[in-house]
Amino acid sequence: MKRRFVFLPIVLCSLIALAQAQDRMTPEILWSLKRVSDPQVSPDGKWVLFTVNAPSIEQNRGNSDLYLVPLAGGTPRKLTTSNAADYNGRWSPDGRLIAFLSTRDGSPQIYLIDPWGGEARKVSDIPEGVSNLAWSPDGAFFSFTTDVKAGETLHEKYPDLPKANARLYESLPVRHWDTWEDEKRSHLHIMRVDGTDLRDLMLGEPYDTPLKPFGGGTQIAWSPDGKEIAYTAKKVFDFAVSTNSDIYIVPAKGGPAKNITEGMDGFDRDPLYSPDGRWIAFHSMERAGHEADRNRLMLYDRRTGEIIELSRTLDQWVGTMVWAPDSKSLYFSAEDKATVQIYRISVPDGSWKILTTGWYNHDGGLCITPDGKSLVYGRRNFNRPTELFAHPLAGGVPRALTDMNGDVFAKIAPAMIRERWVTSTDGKKVHCWVVLPPDFDSTKRYPMITYCQGGPQSTISQFFSYAWNFLLMASNGYVILLPNRRGLPGFGQEWNDAISKDWGGMPMQDILAAHDAMVKEPYIDGKRCAAIGASAGGYAVFWLAGNHDGRFSAFVSHCGIFNLESMYGSTEELWFVNWENGGPYWDPAAKPIYDRHSPHRYAQNWDTPILIITGEKDFRVPYTQSLEAFTVAQVKGIPSKLLIYPDENHWVLKPQEQILWFREFFEFLGTYCAR
Repeated sequence: MKRRFVFLPIVLCSLIALAQAQDRMTPEILWSLKRVSDPQVSPDGKWVLFTVNAPSIEQNRGNSDLYLVPLAGGTPRKLTTSNAADYNGRWSPDGRLIAFLSTRDGSPQIYLIDPWGGEARKVSDIPEGVSNLAWSPDGAFFSFTTDVKAGETLHEKYPDLPKANARLYESLPVRHWDTWEDEKRSHLHIMRVDGTDLRDLMLGEPYDTPLKPFGGGTQIAWSPDGKEIAYTAKKVFDFAVSTNSDIYIVPAKGGPAKNITEGMDGFDRDPLYSPDGRWIAFHSMERAGHEADRNRLMLYDRRTGEIIELSRTLDQWVGTMVWAPDSKSLYFSAEDKATVQIYRISVPDGSWKILTTGWYNHDGGLCITPDGKSLVYGRRNFNRPTELFAHPLAGGVPRALTDMNGDVFAKIAPAMIRERWVTSTDGKKVHCWVVLPPDFDSTKRYPMITYCQGGPQSTISQFFSYAWNFLLMASNGYVILLPNRRGLPGFGQEWNDAISKDWGGMPMQDILAAHDAMVKEPYIDGKRCAAIGASAGGYAVFWLAGNHDGRFSAFVSHCGIFNLESMYGSTEELWFVNWENGGPYWDPAAKPIYDRHSPHRYAQNWDTPILIITGEKDFRVPYTQSLEAFTVAQVKGIPSKLLIYPDENHWVLKPQEQILWFREFFEFLGTYCAR
């Protein structure tokens, strides 16, 4: 079958830009880029408030400030200028003030500022700091979350041992993501805007809202009349093995909470009231124990208590959502074949339509103007980080509102992006992105990097990463192959489910088939190929290291899973390994899965140089997984390096640490792949 590349206008744009720009992306440039997020349309629909985080390589941290830009277009104006983090900006319902969180006094506290001039003034003084700030609909109260003490400490139990340093546990989990469990829980609070009348709406409960570690403000919502608040919580006693979170509603004045999703045993989260007050929309996964089930859009009828699935005809995951002002439809983001597009869905019949197009991720926040005429969202792709756009719903081209990094990218040569489909070993079609160097010449031969995606259920869409940055890799002279192997969303739930209990099976065959198809291209040097990846992608690298039949000359694994059995005993979310591997490793039904798919079972075949990277605070895939793999490479005499970050978790978050990561990464590949 003849292979064909599909070119879209972005490639032509890249060629034009290349003629005007000669600089190449570097780690230092990448980590100097401003990061745009959290757009919020003003109540009069004339302005957009947003956050910009500006990393400082010298200070090894980022600093965030608030900006305003006219919806009609214009130059963004900086609203806050402190050296601390200013973020989570929210308009008052009358549009006269902006509340935001700031660390200028240490812990995050609530501040108020006049958007048209004046100094910010501090409102709160909460000992544990404030998160997830929102206004009540009448502008009289703030809602927020803060940690409260919900259990006895060891020092309280043994007051005569004040210098004893220990942790004591009676149940799982003992740690989560990058922190050890303690006696504190994140509770929903409200207080008056003047800082008085503080109320804990979860008083005495040993549970958190939002869900840790990644839950945010979308998991909490005020009713339009301000009389109640809906929030997401996981009120179970088998936390480590259960995905059963629910939506609760609680009176704003305080009182018992009501579970409106009782009996729904998967993840239920992100409540959002309709403007007319009739509905609560929320996300839900149906199957208990499966963290990557189809993310459905549900409607709770506040009149009858009935719940219906609005997105029942959509075989994709529903993302960020917002109600139309008339309550007759919702807008949301969803993956669609390795891109993220904006959809509109009608209420209550569920008919839907895709509103956006192109090789982009339209996923940087989503909000709507009060008149319902325009959406505002962030847009990005492999060549550019998120910028804000206004999308006219009556028709027309989306209009850029920000260009915070335009001066940088005016000088940066973009990579060339291609799309292709390859045939796997069982005849299934596998989507791939191919990223080519800015100065790509088809008459030359290039080294190739095959990128293995993590998650494992996480699409290789048009994202712009500050770690796995494909423009940066291509700018260093590599062709990047990005196969959307089975086990990823965006291609239907059946394709997504296909990885569970088969990690080392067909998903790996998809990656190898994509690699084999690409090395037949005359511009690929098949003797200079590397495979790289993190987390479940790091697993793939470790598995390929024992099963690649000489295809690769170098490997890079970041926080990868090496030994499925020891991973089970040291990770913190047991529902994940139970679902993916069919149960614990001592279960006779699951044991064959562990034996067949664990990379450590193929260590006898390792013979290829490998760079292994990990963080000591990674409790999701503990750093001991990387130590086990490095020991194999060293004992077998394989050229190998181990890079450990004492203060990083599953991700590398600090500028200097990430730049060091890139330097070791390119030095290693330059030694074993690009020579």
